[in-house]
Amino acid sequence: MNSSVHSKAGASLLGHNSSRSSAAFLRETEVVPGGSMRQASWFGPPPYAASGSGCWIVDVDQRKILDCANNFFSLIHGHAFAPVVEALGEMLRRGTAFGLPTEVEIELAETLAARGPALEQTRFCNSGSEAVMHAIKGARGLTDRHRIAKFEGCYHGSYDYIEVSLESSPDNWDDADGNPASVGYTRGVAPAVLTDTVILPYDNAELCEAILRREGPTLAAVILDPHASRAGMMPMSDDVIQVVQRACHRDGIMLICDEVICFRLSPRGAHPIFNIEPDFVTLAKTIGGGLPVGAVSGPRDRMSVFDHTGGKPRVAMGGTFSANPMSMVAGLETLRHYDGDQIERLNRLGERLRKLVSDGLAAGGVAGSITGMGSLFRLHLTDRKITGYRSSYPNPAEAAALKAIHGAMLADGILLTPNCSGALSTPMTEAEIDLLADRLVAHTIACPVQPA
Repeated sequence: MNSSVHSKAGASLLGHNSSRSSAAFLRETEVVPGGSMRQASWFGPPPYAASGSGCWIVDVDQRKILDCANNFFSLIHGHAFAPVVEALGEMLRRGTAFGLPTEVEIELAETLAARGPALEQTRFCNSGSEAVMHAIKGARGLTDRHRIAKFEGCYHGSYDYIEVSLESSPDNWDDADGNPASVGYTRGVAPAVLTDTVILPYDNAELCEAILRREGPTLAAVILDPHASRAGMMPMSDDVIQVVQRACHRDGIMLICDEVICFRLSPRGAHPIFNIEPDFVTLAKTIGGGLPVGAVSGPRDRMSVFDHTGGKPRVAMGGTFSANPMSMVAGLETLRHYDGDQIERLNRLGERLRKLVSDGLAAGGVAGSITGMGSLFRLHLTDRKITGYRSSYPNPAEAAALKAIHGAMLADGILLTPNCSGALSTPMTEAEIDLLADRLVAHTIACPVQPA
């Protein structure tokens, strides 16, 4: 391991609840419920970021953190990527929003279209949640149906229909007939939302086939993420994908491929890797260069549902800041510098990380595994075979150990997501990968799963 890299992280984050970060948290609790804007990044009073450069963050107490969460997988080039900073500075001087279209939105849509026929046309919005919502509404407009199907445990944003069964548990994840139940995520979910959302098993092709045979003629859309983080960060099997595609062709269902995260896996995104032929592709995160963005892409005939030039469209899709030039130029520069060579290099680093961690856990005699593809990874503390949401669902002892590992990594100057998953960024080298693997193995061995 590169000792100089380790020394950067060596300015330990032990006691990160003190000093300016602690004061900032107490201050925020007075004006923000919960003291944090984002539930997903809540892991106790956190360190507050002051700046970032490359793959490192500096917090308000001047401690350096190796960022392996990258704003929940969105910062493919890390922080303050020079071409993006330069492009934003130039655009800032020209104007941030006009209420008129700009040429840069054409350029970003053209850049996406050049990456594959499934991205022939694009409409931009401001988040992945919006993109998924609009894709579902587009599917409803094309089919004149309203019900949808999604896979158990998979996250697709905050639209109420796709939050169904996001965090179902062994206590409630089956209905009376042994099918995955439609479980509300929060209080106040309308009963119709549960009725209109069919839940599919991520890793059971036979059951998935039976459900789609029964429910398919009523469905407007099936949405899937073929490498879902919340479903264990395991690739969806070809058997399940083919079941879905056959049902969509048979019953006229629109297939939505959610690539908000997994678009980073190849120059053309994830759907060609999995031989998926989507009607709509939803994008966000990496295509925005660190600024708010979302997009619905698809073939021209599908995207025509949003065409407003003849008057009222079949489905409206717009917003005050949709395709704002700041997000467009940031996304354009990001994709210009994330080509096949960069993707291949980053994916090799991901393979290196997963091998180092796997070998380290085996050598340490620890029951655990690390899953993921390309530049994505997630730690599991079990000897169960991880195939999807249910097998990756941590029992209380595993969840406690993961929480302890996450805290220990942060104290050591390395930021993961709270479930110990992460994403690499292009500023990283083998030195950062070796540091990450070394500390992840060490803390996993030091924080074992306690027997019940």
